[in-house]
Amino acid sequence: MDAANVQLNDIALFVEVARRKSFSLAARALDMPTSTLSRRISELERAVGMRLLNRNTRRLDLTDAGQVYFERCQGLVDEARFAHEQLLSISSSQPQGKLIVCMPDSLASLLLSDTLEEFTDQYPDLECELDLSLRAADPHAAPFDVMLRMGEPSTPNNGMEVREVLSLTRHLYASDEYVAQRGEPKTPADLREHECLRGYANEAASSWLLTRGDTEERVVVDGRVTANNMGLLSDFVSLGMGIAPLPVYAATQGRMARDHSLRRVLPEWSAAPMPLYAVFPSRIMPAKTRAFMDFIVPRLAAANGQTDEGA
Repeated sequence: MDAANVQLNDIALFVEVARRKSFSLAARALDMPTSTLSRRISELERAVGMRLLNRNTRRLDLTDAGQVYFERCQGLVDEARFAHEQLLSISSSQPQGKLIVCMPDSLASLLLSDTLEEFTDQYPDLECELDLSLRAADPHAAPFDVMLRMGEPSTPNNGMEVREVLSLTRHLYASDEYVAQRGEPKTPADLREHECLRGYANEAASSWLLTRGDTEERVVVDGRVTANNMGLLSDFVSLGMGIAPLPVYAATQGRMARDHSLRRVLPEWSAAPMPLYAVFPSRIMPAKTRAFMDFIVPRLAAANGQTDEGA
């Protein structure tokens, strides 16, 4: 191998192709023609004197040598990009570039509608792109800088980092209208006689674990309406359609909760908390991502009735 003929930029291009296992996806992310990208990778293979990729019409895979090369190079490329972003931040005194944030639309509509303008005013050199889909965390198929998800995190792969941001406090809520019509449950067992709004129509979502101090009680509930969207569930509660376990922020800052009176039912009991976690494409956190997390985490904690939460 003639190291002098190896272009560092070509190594970065190879890492991008290896991560996505697709010339077309990598070319799109790099904003360059696929033919140019393919030629540069071929030049890299000639320079190192061995094949790094197995190409065919259906798929692209790493050779054994390519896998070793990728594992050694990807961290170096990430470090170089991180150093570049830090240098830009120092020179401009502000994080800059495009920030891609993936989060559930219910969380975005309830929390970002009032705060995103403040964030963009604070960081005028950042361009924010919000992805409100619930796609899986795969930075190679579709890039992102941070992904916020509720529930139990999946196992990270390909160097991704998963961190719990906070634990969302949840209580049982109903509208005054619903309580006036159907009465108020006095014990967890009474929920079996009520319309209970659930995220999914499955066994797990229908088994509610309630706690009162050190006491736990599990009750199987039922209802005619399910919706896997926290904002929509909050709206349904506001409309008097039933009882639901909601995070504090959803019950107090929901699209309709502000105009309707919601009350805690079984106020001595709480529903099981729901973890909110962040996924990062790399263990290295660029300045723009750190700026967003430093901005949003205290606001998430305040909406959850907590303070001094860290990323």
